[in-house]
Amino acid sequence: MSMLSDTSINLPVSTREELVALLNTRVGLLTDLFAQAKLAHWNVRGPHFIAYHELFDGIAERILQAQNLMAERSAMLGGLAGQTIQEVVASTSLDQWPKATRADHEVIQLVGQRLAQVANLIRADIDRAAQLGDADTADLFTEVSRQLDKDLWFIEAHYTV
Repeated sequence: MSMLSDTSINLPVSTREELVALLNTRVGLLTDLFAQAKLAHWNVRGPHFIAYHELFDGIAERILQAQNLMAERSAMLGGLAGQTIQEVVASTSLDQWPKATRADHEVIQLVGQRLAQVANLIRADIDRAAQLGDADTADLFTEVSRQLDKDLWFIEAHYTV
């Protein structure tokens, strides 16, 4: 028996269940990415402090927007949206943020690594949602991927030539 609520969205229940699970996994991952972006924002130090402080805050805000879109899509498909903090800890694939790292040139590279990891996972999710026949969820993943790639570009411009 499905845990999904009824909806008039004409995707099979098994498809909706898989999409809800995928979306909620990414909501959890974005929860971790948001927390890490805020840790970078709060703790960065060095000659580029204000630029990085403001950049990380903007990225964190966009991560929250993406997280909200994914959670709402999960609910639209009849699922329960999101993950508890305990579920996030158990399911995240991101390394723990090294809180003692504060030097701006190190922090920006760590943020870039985390953004790239999440962006690459979500890029693969575009194809999975399309394979499942859900163009709307594929489009949502595309929108999030595009923003993560843009934020990654801003980050990498600080340390790649």
